[in-house]
Amino acid sequence: MARFTLPRDLYHGKGSLETLKTLEGKKAMICLGGGSMKRNGFLDKAVAYLKEAGMDVEIFDGIEADPSVTTVMRGAEAMEKYQPDWIIAMGGGSPIDAAKAMWIKYEYPDITFEDMCKVFGIPKLRKKAHFCAIPSTSGTATEVTAFSIITDYDKGVKYPIADFEITPDVAIVDPELAETMPVKLVAHTGMDAMTHAIEAYVSTAHCDYTDPLALHAIKMINENLVKSYNGDMEARDAMHNAQCLAGMAFSNALLGIVHSMAHKTGAAFSHGNQGHIIHGAANAMYLPKVIKYNAKEPAALKRYGEIADSLHLGGNTDAEKVDLLIAMLRKMNDDLKIPHCIKNYGEGGEIVADGQSVAKEEDFLKKLPQIATLAIGDACTGSNPRVPTQEEMEKLLKCCYYDTEVDF
Repeated sequence: MARFTLPRDLYHGKGSLETLKTLEGKKAMICLGGGSMKRNGFLDKAVAYLKEAGMDVEIFDGIEADPSVTTVMRGAEAMEKYQPDWIIAMGGGSPIDAAKAMWIKYEYPDITFEDMCKVFGIPKLRKKAHFCAIPSTSGTATEVTAFSIITDYDKGVKYPIADFEITPDVAIVDPELAETMPVKLVAHTGMDAMTHAIEAYVSTAHCDYTDPLALHAIKMINENLVKSYNGDMEARDAMHNAQCLAGMAFSNALLGIVHSMAHKTGAAFSHGNQGHIIHGAANAMYLPKVIKYNAKEPAALKRYGEIADSLHLGGNTDAEKVDLLIAMLRKMNDDLKIPHCIKNYGEGGEIVADGQSVAKEEDFLKKLPQIATLAIGDACTGSNPRVPTQEEMEKLLKCCYYDTEVDF
């Protein structure tokens, strides 16, 4: 038996933020990130709509990119003090992910972070509050997923929280919020969405309910991402829907080792002088290598061929189709100014010359065995069509560092 779960209600299209005024409750806490929702006036609109609904409103802001366990605990304390019956998370994936984890701790004050990370082991929520997610970026799709990614910076590890309990009750997918994204964010979040859709389609947990969502999302992203990056606002609006469809697919079909590797390299190179490997850029760099690796598995080879066929890429054999799919993705990275490997990845995702990477070669090689071990143990690895050994994962990560051919 399998399960397919989405938010109870999803409102989409320009102006759908206004849906907030229809929510029923007494108190709402709005969780925010770095300030873009304030600067662009969306926070004021949200507060006004919630007050029109008869609610008192409190703000919890300043949630960082790659939110920490510390931030989650601090937010849960604020919720415990305020006692909201609605949690409204606005912004990119980070504030929404953080708010999901805060929600668990708010409902169960004695739960530990370790208990929260037990896959599909969270107790029933919604005894204190319901959850509404409003994304401002077009990539993570956390507004429709059963996942949250939280970083323990003391351990240098990103932990996925996975349980259908944290699927939001309401998602508001208003493209007006996404129109304010900087172009670099458009690129990184867009390739995150592409990775979600492709990994969902070849996942061992895919099914008839997820396949159409994944394929249509791939087609939409292929048609609109580069246009969106180049300033086409109709394409930007389409990308906001496409990423949400990809999220519906992967929340139910799960992901693969592109995400396992991105989670663990992202945590290993997050702070200090070495800079930060942004999640979406990591996915973009690793995806072509992982496709080549997974394609050694016959079932995955066939599914990648089907993706290539849906995009009319050509090719007579599945092997040829896989190479054409990889070439397409590498060209997309070029068009989006995303480097092809960690060696050429600079601060903020800039393409740099050899020796200027945020992950210095010596540091990368020193951390490689642990990163590989943690990636194999990541929750996303279990649904990958080919489960790597320690040796294979280290070799694959080296290919992602140096942009060398995957031939194993």
